[in-house]
Amino acid sequence: MRRDRIVEAQNACELGRAWFGDGAVPARSLVAGREASLDDALGAVARMLLEAKRPLIYLAPDLTCEAQRETIAMADALHATIDSVTSATALPAILAAQEQGRASATLGEIRNRADVLVFWGIDPMARYPRYWSRYAPEPAGVHVLEGRESRKVIAVDIGDSRGPADADVRVAISAADEVPTLRAFESSALAPHLTDAKYVAFVADAEPQDHRDPGRAAALIALTQRLNGQTRCALSTLRAGGNRSGADACLTSQTGYPTAVDFARGYPRYRPYDGTAAARLARGDADAILVVGSAASVPETVASATRVPHAAIGPRATDSGFAAGRAAIDTAVAGIHEAGTALRMDDVPLPVRKCLEGPPGARDTVRALRRRISQ
Repeated sequence: MRRDRIVEAQNACELGRAWFGDGAVPARSLVAGREASLDDALGAVARMLLEAKRPLIYLAPDLTCEAQRETIAMADALHATIDSVTSATALPAILAAQEQGRASATLGEIRNRADVLVFWGIDPMARYPRYWSRYAPEPAGVHVLEGRESRKVIAVDIGDSRGPADADVRVAISAADEVPTLRAFESSALAPHLTDAKYVAFVADAEPQDHRDPGRAAALIALTQRLNGQTRCALSTLRAGGNRSGADACLTSQTGYPTAVDFARGYPRYRPYDGTAAARLARGDADAILVVGSAASVPETVASATRVPHAAIGPRATDSGFAAGRAAIDTAVAGIHEAGTALRMDDVPLPVRKCLEGPPGARDTVRALRRRISQ
């Protein structure tokens, strides 16, 4: 760092260096698109939420767990609905795990034990550049002493979604045949490679960018469960960044449910099919929306909901599509200007540190808003 700017991010991948940038972020507050004080902007958001009959709170990425908990408590106090990016990305996998259970593992477990890795329609080098070198297959582990030489890598290409180029075995499956192949595992070409392994790790994308069969998540879980009768097997699903897993964990710890939680009756109800943000906005069942977190990262179904009163609190909120709403309040970026806790995509909690001064953090900003609402 030099003169309160980041000049180098050591040990970071390209995605990490782009995320850190030089550490500069806006520190503004807007009311109806015009410059305003933080106090006036908080007042505008509070009035919008208190006037609404069916407010919707949306947890966007890039929040600490502490900020997420403050936001959940505010939704509870307002008898609002609270949802997160998960409902638009990883919800099928969550519902399948709730119905069937799931054999999972931490990234450390995979690094230390997995001798066979199946990359199911995903190349980690494209979206998770450090996975290959930090967790598997390259690093040596407690039970795979020679790293890459001790592991077999299987790439399963699903349509245009290809596995890693450096694979020992490659299998190509059409998108239409993905789920039938998972269900008919015993007759597939993968069977002998997996049943002879000591520890198999299936690596799949929890948030695929292309449209997949909705039964894919359940079929992957069922296959990994079945393999545990013959060897040891775990399913590692890769989430996008921004502490999305943290939002699921905080909601579950405070309400019992990971997403799409409705407090309208004074207690939490789980509505994953008809109570997501997208579903509510589509049928006009929300008369105000507050996005907390990086508004630029919300899906289009939420970003386009400017027909209802809307506001945003989070990093670079005043540069987002919500800037012209009732209010937009910039906050610090977790891990750059704000310390706290975040969950890795395998649900392991990690501390995030503050390295630069910046605008107030999202936790403190939401806490101040919650106090206004409770007055």
